[in-house]
Amino acid sequence: MISHPVIRAFRSTVSCSWRRRAALQVALKASDVRRRCYSAPVRGAVSGMEEILSRVVAPVPSYETRDKSPPPPESNSVEFMQFYRTLDKEDKQDFLGKLSHDFGVDHKNVSELAVKLLDTQLRDLATILQVEDRLRYSLTPRYKQLFSHISRVEGGASETPHIRDLNATLKSLLSEWFSVGLLRLERITWQSPCEILQKISQYEAVHPVRNWTDLKRRVGPYRRCYAFTHAAMPGEPLVVLHVALTEDISDNIQSIVREFATLDSEEDVNKINSAIFYSISSTQAGLQGVDLGNYLIKRVVRELQSEFPHMAQFSSLSPIPGFSSWLQGLLSQYRKEGRGSDLLSEQEWKEVEQATDSAPGTPAVDALRKLSSILEPVLMRLCAWYLYGEKRRGYALNPVANFHLQNGATMWRLNWHGDTSPRGVANSCGIMVNYRYFLSETSKNSALYLQNKVIPASEQVIGLVSQFQKNSKL
Repeated sequence: MISHPVIRAFRSTVSCSWRRRAALQVALKASDVRRRCYSAPVRGAVSGMEEILSRVVAPVPSYETRDKSPPPPESNSVEFMQFYRTLDKEDKQDFLGKLSHDFGVDHKNVSELAVKLLDTQLRDLATILQVEDRLRYSLTPRYKQLFSHISRVEGGASETPHIRDLNATLKSLLSEWFSVGLLRLERITWQSPCEILQKISQYEAVHPVRNWTDLKRRVGPYRRCYAFTHAAMPGEPLVVLHVALTEDISDNIQSIVREFATLDSEEDVNKINSAIFYSISSTQAGLQGVDLGNYLIKRVVRELQSEFPHMAQFSSLSPIPGFSSWLQGLLSQYRKEGRGSDLLSEQEWKEVEQATDSAPGTPAVDALRKLSSILEPVLMRLCAWYLYGEKRRGYALNPVANFHLQNGATMWRLNWHGDTSPRGVANSCGIMVNYRYFLSETSKNSALYLQNKVIPASEQVIGLVSQFQKNSKL
């Protein structure tokens, strides 16, 4: 059911388009994104930082002794972390900025070796390869060795070039430490340790767990919950995937997270034909950018195929965060441009006007039901365009869409009333989307999307996009 604020917004638009009354309003909240600027520390703080950094950041061993030099003492890492923890947020940022700026790559040495490499192009292959190897080694920032001995690093950093370079180094190290070969796939059940179950509940970011009965349902019959863990962080799930085992591809989340009829029943294999990935949550903020979700889905598919050889359908049932905020901006833009009527056909505007101008005494639920049926095709085609047509650097603007498309999924079906919870209505007017994983096509789809920015989509999605373009005169 469409919420009252949305109805009021469309009623306002009807009046604007047909009677030139009040402007269009949408009662949806947009979040502000704030960025902190880099600020220089005071002189005393700089002196203290320089002293600690010069002591704990060991020089990069020479190329000749790179395999013979002993690692820096563990006390360096301990001292670094202890000093870092004593700083406030602003000083932490300054500290990391100084570390990345003063203890990064020796650019003079890199330039000299680059020139030397050009001068050796006519020499024998062995000489060229050795100079290339020296150049590669010279690109190692001095602080990398320090971070190699720290398993977890706190804090944030500003977007200066030096900080970006430091972040890239840390991301590379984290990718090595948490490479999929070092991760363990665990199935979480009701018999799993209580501490693990509690963390699974706390980390659930897509569809919050309401109570222990709800959690028991999500790890019980016709459900699977998997997590990646790491030997260095025992008992700590890194990324969690919830799966529903169904007869067909689900079109609404309430049938998954609020159905308790099978809480204590035995699974009937004949009723399990599809795997629905309805929630995936990364639990560690420090691992953002390390691609674990993609590998988890692939591993889980193999596990499910082993358990259910006949299973042929794999799909997500995904939320659409950001759609309502985008819609608010689009409606505001159209209003300013005097193009409010372009979003709906003339007949649709007449039907909306009739529904919102019901005679006195008409039951509110009847008016709401009528308006909902009128708005369904409108919001569905707007949502299809948001997912398929709105881009950032050529890739899908919506982060969930971008994730599944990178994995090789197909944008398969939009579902009206897919999530009728208050959160679902507020975020995406209750619409959800299935990203379908056709296993024989995922590699090809992923390559097409990543290399050529092509979005594979079903006839339903393409049809809705065409309707939006036609009605919006794009």
